[in-house]
Amino acid sequence: MTKGFPILTPEQAAALVKHNETVGFGGFTAAGACKVIPLALAERAKAEHAAGRPFKLGVLTGASTGKSLDGALAAAEAIAWRTPYQSDPTLRKAINEGKTKFFDLHLSAVQPTVRSGVLGKVNWAIVEASRVTPEGEITLSTSVGCSNTYVRMADHVLIELNAYHPAELTGFHDLYEPADPPHRREIPIYAPTDRVGSTVIKVDPKKIAGIVHTNKPDESGGFDAPDPVTTKIGENVAKFLVDELRVGRIPASFLPLQSGVGNIANAVIGALGSSAGIPPFMMYTEVIQDSVIDLIEKGKCTFASGCSLTVSPAKLQQIYKNLEYYRSRIVLRPQEISNSPELVRRLGLITINTAIEVDLFGNVNSTHVMGKDLMNGIGGSGDFTRNAHISIYTCPSVAKKGAISTIVPFVTHLDHSEHSVQVVVTEHGIADLRGKAPHERAMAMIENCVHPEYRQLMKDYLTISNKGHVPQTLQNAFGMHQAFLQTGDMRNTKWLS
Repeated sequence: MTKGFPILTPEQAAALVKHNETVGFGGFTAAGACKVIPLALAERAKAEHAAGRPFKLGVLTGASTGKSLDGALAAAEAIAWRTPYQSDPTLRKAINEGKTKFFDLHLSAVQPTVRSGVLGKVNWAIVEASRVTPEGEITLSTSVGCSNTYVRMADHVLIELNAYHPAELTGFHDLYEPADPPHRREIPIYAPTDRVGSTVIKVDPKKIAGIVHTNKPDESGGFDAPDPVTTKIGENVAKFLVDELRVGRIPASFLPLQSGVGNIANAVIGALGSSAGIPPFMMYTEVIQDSVIDLIEKGKCTFASGCSLTVSPAKLQQIYKNLEYYRSRIVLRPQEISNSPELVRRLGLITINTAIEVDLFGNVNSTHVMGKDLMNGIGGSGDFTRNAHISIYTCPSVAKKGAISTIVPFVTHLDHSEHSVQVVVTEHGIADLRGKAPHERAMAMIENCVHPEYRQLMKDYLTISNKGHVPQTLQNAFGMHQAFLQTGDMRNTKWLS
C-alpha cells in the first residue's frame, strides 16, 4: 500500500522540516491529529535550542489537537505562531504569557484564508491516514479538518499511516473544496445526507516526502457523566424545543442540530435524545461526540454529518466493529463545509453552543477569562450562531462554587453579539431573547437564567442603570468582575450610584 514512497522514522521525517517553516497539520480536535512526527519535531526543537540554534514553526491546524502535537510543541517552545483554535494547557499558558502569537479565526474561514495567501506559504502538510495508494490517494482517519487544503497547497506532504484505524474507512469522508471568488458557486448540499465530493484526498505522489508507520489511538478522552446541573440544562433545552414544535415555529419533521464540543454539549444532546417530545433528527455539526453515537444506535439520530469523530476509545471501537452500519449514517467533511455559513442558513440549523459568560442583553463571551486570558478560541461557534434558524447558548449559572456569576452586566470579551444570540439556557431556566428590547432582555435573563443568589444584585444594577435604550452604566458595567478580582467573590459587588 505504501509502495514507491520513502518509509521514514519520525525522527527522519522531523529532520526534513526547517526552522521558520509553516506546517499545516491534519486533524480536528485530538481525532485524527498526528502523534509521532510532532513529538519528533518537539525533540528536535529541544536539541536545536540546546545547541544555541533557533527552531520554531508556524502551526496551522483544523481546530484543537492532542497532547502529542500542541502540548509537545508548546513545551519545546517550538511554536512561533498558531491558528485557529487550541485547548492545550501548556500552549494556552504560552499564549497568555505572550511567548506564542495566536490569532483566533472562525473555523469555516481557515481554508479560504490559507488559499488567499494571507498566512504565507504552507511548506509542509502533515496528516494522519488510514490508507495510502501508490497513486497518491489518501484515506484520512477520524477527522478531516483542513487536511485536503493543506495537502493541496503545501510544497511537501508527510503522512502518518496509522494502523490503529482500519483501511476500510474509505467512504466515510466527503471531501469538497469550493472555488474561490469570483468563480465560487453554491455548495450543492441541500440535506445533511448529501455527498458531493471525493472519498479520498488525491495528491501528486511526488509531493509525498515520506510515510511514517504508526499504531496509535486518538488522544481523545472520555466525557464526564452528566451531573445535576448539565442534566437540567439539557432538559431545559429540550423543553424549549418541544414548545417551539408545539406552537409551529419548528416544523413537525424537526430541523438539523449543531452542538459544540465538551461535557455540557454532550449532555445536552443526550437529553434531547431522551425527550419523548422531540422526533428523530439529523445532525449537521462539526464534532460528533459519544451521545450522538448512542442516539444513532437507538434510531433517535438518523444521520450525523460532521468534521470529526471526537469520541471516547470505547465508542470508536464500537464504530469500527460495525463499519457498514455507520458508513450509511455518518459522513466527515472539511471544516469549511461542515461549518459553512451558507449551509447553516440553507439547512435551517438549530445551534447549541457553550458560553463562558453572557450579559444581561445577550452578548456572549466564549473565549476569554476576565477579558484577557484566552481559554480556547472562538472555534466554529460564530459560524453557526450568526446563521442559525435558532441559536442557543448554554452555561451553568455560576462557577467557582458560586463566587462567579456567568450572567453579568456586560461581557469582558465579546464574541457573539446580542444580534446573533437568540436563546440563553442555564440550569434555572430559559431566556428567549427574540423580539425583545434591551430592558426586556435583561429582565428575561434575571428572572429565568440568573442564579437566585445574584438576582437582586442584577435588579439593583438595572435600577441604577435605568436610562438610555440599553440600561447600562460604564462605571458599573464591570463591577462584578472587579469585585471578584478584589475579593474573590462577585457576591461582594457594591454598585456605584
